[in-house]
Amino acid sequence: MGAVIEIEGVSKRFRLYQEKASSLKERVIKLGRLPYEEFWALRDIDIEVGQGETVGLLGHNGSGKSTLLKCVTGILRPTTGRIAKAGRVAALLELGSGMHPELTGRENIYMNGALLGLSRAYIDRIFDDIVGFSEIETFIDNQVKHYSSGMHARLAFAVAVNVDPEILVIDEVLAVGDEAFARKCIERIKQFQREGRTILLVTHQADMVRQICDRAAVLDHGNLVMFGPPGDAVLTFRDTLLKRGLDLAEAGVTPGSVTTKQVRIVDAQIVYPDPTRQHLLPSEPVRIRLQYDAREPVEDVVFAINIHDQAGNLLLGTNTEILGVDLGTVRGSGEVTFAIERVPLLDGVYVVSLGIHSHDLGTSYDHRDQRDFLEVLNPLKTLGLVHFPLHVEVSTSHGAEATF
Repeated sequence: MGAVIEIEGVSKRFRLYQEKASSLKERVIKLGRLPYEEFWALRDIDIEVGQGETVGLLGHNGSGKSTLLKCVTGILRPTTGRIAKAGRVAALLELGSGMHPELTGRENIYMNGALLGLSRAYIDRIFDDIVGFSEIETFIDNQVKHYSSGMHARLAFAVAVNVDPEILVIDEVLAVGDEAFARKCIERIKQFQREGRTILLVTHQADMVRQICDRAAVLDHGNLVMFGPPGDAVLTFRDTLLKRGLDLAEAGVTPGSVTTKQVRIVDAQIVYPDPTRQHLLPSEPVRIRLQYDAREPVEDVVFAINIHDQAGNLLLGTNTEILGVDLGTVRGSGEVTFAIERVPLLDGVYVVSLGIHSHDLGTSYDHRDQRDFLEVLNPLKTLGLVHFPLHVEVSTSHGAEATF
């Protein structure tokens, strides 16, 4: 299996300027003299992707995934190292990239084809396929700046998969758009795999990595943590997320928290059913405990909990008011526990957010987001997000019956 993408010792450095020039004249005068800090988005990355392989890139926001894809596609030049590619590359990067907002959808199709070196006659032949796949026929002659994010993603994906690329590069754009179109995109990716094309993609969805990737790489703060089997990569990615949460807790930092008013969150804990392990198995219970302190008596208080997956999808959103719990007047210190009797989630790391607000949502007393991580391990390796308790019943024409 020959290498189609070779990434050798790639590092990427950016300069973060501490002050900005207010005019072109000042920029010229101070050229090379503005104070700056160096930021390394990538450091010594080595990845080799073989012919027909699908490789996933996993990592938290800011880990360097998108920067690496931009280096692979030639949008950015590595500071050090080299990248070699064999074949035509079609890329779907962040939303809106590669599309000129002032041009129509039709004009953008021809522009993108020309940038890939395709003749107008060839684009004429595939034009109807692109428009048909995108399902935006009615709007194809409207300016792209008037498109919704979903229409943007549809057109970009339709162009990329219909220009006959040997290498397809995807950066999380499948998260945009409706579920039916996302399934359509996945089916096209699987078709590409059957045809032996090479795919490099960024995703936060562990089940997608397991389902369609041959190998996966995990990035953390610009460093390559591991590159290997997708299952191992998902476990490593989970570990980096958990470690990141612990680092924040040890530093006393609560991302997204606000300075409290009358009531504040003092501490929060995820209490697993088995104290010897810090994870759940599907359908096990869990208790999420919130400790609060009210500086003065407050009557109008609601305690809330949200649970999201790593893609930002809300899996649970509820509060004491919805659950019919009237706390009366809150004063002094106390504790509220959300006791979830059965967690119906599959393998993954989920973000727990807690909040205290008024009944009319007009006052936010305190909240803490993206600090507490709920970990679920699925030994059965079932795909998806939700665990359905089930068994299999088998009967044959010979009268044999069995239940598993």
